[in-house]
Amino acid sequence: MFFILSKTVGFLTYPSNALVLLALIGLGLAATRLRRTGLWLVGISAVALAIGGWSPLGNVLILPLEQRFPPWDASRGPPDGVIVLGGAVSPDVSADRDEPQLNEAAERIAAMVALARRYPDARLVYSGGSGNLVYSAAMEADYALDLLERLGIARTRVLIERRSRNTEENATLSKALVQPKPGERWLLVTSAAHMPRAVGVFRKTEFPVEAYPVDWRTRGPADLAAPFDRVSRGLQRLDTATREWVGLVAYRLAGKTSELFPGPEAAPPVSRGAAGPADRRP
Repeated sequence: MFFILSKTVGFLTYPSNALVLLALIGLGLAATRLRRTGLWLVGISAVALAIGGWSPLGNVLILPLEQRFPPWDASRGPPDGVIVLGGAVSPDVSADRDEPQLNEAAERIAAMVALARRYPDARLVYSGGSGNLVYSAAMEADYALDLLERLGIARTRVLIERRSRNTEENATLSKALVQPKPGERWLLVTSAAHMPRAVGVFRKTEFPVEAYPVDWRTRGPADLAAPFDRVSRGLQRLDTATREWVGLVAYRLAGKTSELFPGPEAAPPVSRGAAGPADRRP
């Protein structure tokens, strides 16, 4: 039920969708005796779309999410395992083209390959099924596995979790798959803006992970004043940020996380030989 609600109600949590719908309602009212009200709605929608598309509002909203977790510090030694959350491969396009197709979150795959090569003893998990509301036979993890093999990572080394449809299922199904032991260190790889919600869900399932954020969309605080040159780019950034903030609130209200805005926890003592200063990131 939570998944269905997130997909149906979630349609309107994207500002671009909500504003276009508002404009259409205004156009409909403009053809009635409520013409003045309708024209006001159209005007408000047009101005809001312009502000959302050209102004740095999307960056203002996404930056706190991206800055919440710092880049992973490798100085504490090698991890026992790596979990990469789906979202880097487009399963439906991959199925139709019969070829793995990456999207704007491709850094998740790149990070997995780099980590696999640097830590040959680490267990590897790719977690991702299909997030479509209507059933789809194309599962992201299957195409990710094919792509990883082409990039030199043996299929036998990668565990795939192909049933998850959202972040909550990523956590619960990945935990059931790997059955982490007390004291093991697992890295969680996902987009920087998505990391707070993802870490919160994993903590709720009592699966402690270390954040390995990738796929930053901003350069940092400098982008707080940087306007967009295309409305489409600004609206996409605004949609991405709003989706994560709404997701944080919804997951907290639904009891999927224990914190509204999860952040880093104090690192436990080093239990292994520390890596040298040069071994900061793969």
